[in-house]
Amino acid sequence: MFMYRMEIELQEQLAYFIVLSETDEKAFQYAEEHLERHFIAKPKVYQLTVLEKKRVHAGSGYVIETKTP
Repeated sequence: MFMYRMEIELQEQLAYFIVLSETDEKAFQYAEEHLERHFIAKPKVYQLTVLEKKRVHAGSGYVIETKTP
């Protein structure tokens, strides 16, 4: 099992997903499913990118940095 940190470029914003999956193909599928459930109207997706992929074990995680203006 792998943990994927993914970035989705939408029309007016960036969104980030953390997804657990056995394969890359399933990770993209799960990200699309989460996108459909999260937004009332599915936004146009310009790009979906895997930023990191790690094997899952106890304590696995990511630090997601944000920029302040």
